[in-house]
Amino acid sequence: MKVIDILAAKGGDVIGIEPAATLETAAKLLSKHRIGAVVICGAGGRLSGILSERDIVRAVAREGAEALSFPVGQVMTRDVVTCDENDTCAEIMERMTAHKFRHLPVLRDNAIVGLISIGDVVKQRVEEIEHESEAMRDYIRSA
Repeated sequence: MKVIDILAAKGGDVIGIEPAATLETAAKLLSKHRIGAVVICGAGGRLSGILSERDIVRAVAREGAEALSFPVGQVMTRDVVTCDENDTCAEIMERMTAHKFRHLPVLRDNAIVGLISIGDVVKQRVEEIEHESEAMRDYIRSA
């Protein structure tokens, strides 16, 4: 199974925010869309960072409620690890585990075409296992 298959099932909608927006605005955006991360788009719509719920919590823990007035660009992760549509589920699971994050932007020709979460990967893997299990039951019944 590949990233393109996950995107086909879930869609390629990506919620983004500008680096000058406040953490408070980002937190409201995450809550409104019931998501765990947003991509930060810089000049020309290019990926310049990613901000997760964890990033916001860490900033508030360090700086107090005042952190909510900080610009997203001050707190975001700048060195974003990405994937492309042809990466396999196993490859992105390994990448997420190695780097200890739960969200992975998907790029095509340096443009963002999706955002994959660990939940998306787990859901896809569970569906694969259920299909394999059903095929095995059918095989056993017909034998």
